[in-house]
Amino acid sequence: MKYNNTLVYIAACIGMAFFGIAFIVMGSVLPSLTARYALDTVGASSLVTFLPVGVLLGSLIFGPVVDRFGYKILLITSTISALLGLEGLAFFDNLNILRFCIFLIGFGGGMLNGATNALVSEISDDKNRSSRLSILGVFYGIGALGIPFLLGFLSEYYTYQIILQRTGLFMLLCVIYFIAIKFPEPKFKQGFPIKKALTLIKEPLLLIMSFFLFFQSGLEGLINNWTTSYLEGATNIDKSNVILSLTFFVLGMTIARLLLSYLLHIIKHSRILIGGIIIAMLGIIILNYSSTFYMAATGLFMTGFGIAAGFPVMVGIIGSIYKETTGTAIGIALFIALSGNTILNYVMGHVSKVFEISSFPVSIIILLVLQAIIIFSNTKIINK
Repeated sequence: MKYNNTLVYIAACIGMAFFGIAFIVMGSVLPSLTARYALDTVGASSLVTFLPVGVLLGSLIFGPVVDRFGYKILLITSTISALLGLEGLAFFDNLNILRFCIFLIGFGGGMLNGATNALVSEISDDKNRSSRLSILGVFYGIGALGIPFLLGFLSEYYTYQIILQRTGLFMLLCVIYFIAIKFPEPKFKQGFPIKKALTLIKEPLLLIMSFFLFFQSGLEGLINNWTTSYLEGATNIDKSNVILSLTFFVLGMTIARLLLSYLLHIIKHSRILIGGIIIAMLGIIILNYSSTFYMAATGLFMTGFGIAAGFPVMVGIIGSIYKETTGTAIGIALFIALSGNTILNYVMGHVSKVFEISSFPVSIIILLVLQAIIIFSNTKIINK
């Protein structure tokens, strides 16, 4: 029995929404956890660090698992991992158990991110791969915007524990959906070719695409993590409005990916990427001169809108070139990409100490320029 392309695509979109929840949930519940356990800054940071560790590990191992055992088992286990982590935050009081739960959320989220990208790449043809990956990215935005919205809207009526419990219940229902439908068969039923996977690490083309995503993931991480500090330190915008303005970054990215699902069919990919970088640079310039909430929100919206094409286009190219080992190739790329998030956030910490937080916009512009150099150097491959 052949799998149903539409049903599988829906499953991938659901999984990506769960990754959005997993990636954002700590930022949403951290203030409540900090207050509940009377954590200082160091204690709060020690909790948060377990999330990216889990995401990195999940991104690294999902590829060989998918290519060897298929998508069904990975979507089920990764969703259950994130689900158990969320339920752990809701039910347990022990800080050591909470750290493990946060790791589970990140681990499940990392596998979901990789598996859903690889799955959509595999069930799509070369003409619609990038556009379908763009729609997939919209569901990341739905998950990422949805959890803080739910917590903000329902917190007057329910505790964060009850909201997380209900979210976990919904995820469990989706696991039943994953169990019920058929997915593409594993690439290597008789055993995974380790030597072939190791050769991918040395592939120059894969490394070039991966390092574009290294800067892409770094950009997204820096903007999500440092914009509030920049606006609070460099402007007089009210703190509540500073936090609200950040949602416009995700909103811009989500709307752009909806448009990209159409534009990628009619405009060369390199032109979309360069056009996006120009829009993002203009957004950062507006952010740099922001004195009001509306200016900051506009700048962040433009920045999110501008960098939205990075992941769909590059993951689509990787999926087109490495069809025999889709999961492993995308896994390597996403591991390098997420390493960029961690490394560049660490570097930004030192830069902000030496040059102060006012250097933040310049740092973002530098990363956008590096991305532009990679695009101009590989235009033929990107447009092929």
